[in-house]
Amino acid sequence: MSGRYDMKLEQVARRARVSTATVSRVLNNTGVVKSTTRARVLKAIEELKYSPNLHARSLAGGKSRTIGVIVSNIENPFFLDIYKAVEEGAHTAGYELVMANTDYSSERLVTSVRLMIGRRVAGLAAIVSEMDGDLIEELNGNGIPVVFYDVGTPRRNITNIRVNYRRGMETLTSYLYSLGHRRIGFLGHHAALGPINERLKVLLDAAARYRDLEVKTSADADTLEGGRRAVRELLAASPRTTAIVCVNDVMAVGALRELRERGLRVPEDVSVTGFDNVNLAQFCHPALTTVHIPRDQIGRTICDCLMNRETALLEQEFVIDPELVLRESTGPAAA
Repeated sequence: MSGRYDMKLEQVARRARVSTATVSRVLNNTGVVKSTTRARVLKAIEELKYSPNLHARSLAGGKSRTIGVIVSNIENPFFLDIYKAVEEGAHTAGYELVMANTDYSSERLVTSVRLMIGRRVAGLAAIVSEMDGDLIEELNGNGIPVVFYDVGTPRRNITNIRVNYRRGMETLTSYLYSLGHRRIGFLGHHAALGPINERLKVLLDAAARYRDLEVKTSADADTLEGGRRAVRELLAASPRTTAIVCVNDVMAVGALRELRERGLRVPEDVSVTGFDNVNLAQFCHPALTTVHIPRDQIGRTICDCLMNRETALLEQEFVIDPELVLRESTGPAAA
């Protein structure tokens, strides 16, 4: 096995025009590698569909006790909360975790999955909003139990956990409409991603249904600062907006900061809502009206699918219905 591993490593090195040591540094994320060189190595790995057996020697005599966890944005507490829930269950069951962060890039997702396969992980959890069309088929061929959150469909060795975003957003939109809001802004990020687009689509559907509801959109990065920039753009285009629906709590907290600095009162001048109900939502000022997604439940389901092998809940779809949480950031529309 070691000879075959070295041969494949050499193929990647030749394709990328680097040494095998450089390939190893890229794979293990050690040492200093120029960004252009790293890009060539990752491209060669992609072209050769290379899954390095990083633990070949250590696993020769036993089964892996490692679970791979891939997230879209580790800076967003939503993803970190699910990771921590999985970590707690993993430690209880005697497993360790390996994490990768994709920054919403489908290319990085594919590379991360292949590196996880190379580590011979016992199971893989992809808590992501992005997807590559061929990735499911590739995972099927490896036989590793996988749980996808937000994307994909259940099939052999693959379980899917998804949120009924439509129900959550419909409840939120109806609530704002009942408060008299007719000019609503939507702050998002990565609009092409399915789970993000679905939340916006519900708002647009509501605008078509209610007829007197106007929806304007703005997008930026999935960060606190991204929320600030997005609300600046929104108010420049639609200064009479009375309610702002944010795709998640992080962007909503950034929006609150920007509104406060502009001298706008929340909720007297403009209402603001988030989505996810991370801990930050109840500690910001004013406390944020949001939609609760149970991260602990998601983490426990991932653990049940990947670690409790006797009663593994594989090849199923779990649908989570989110709940509206009312706090101080929303109120009747300003006259």
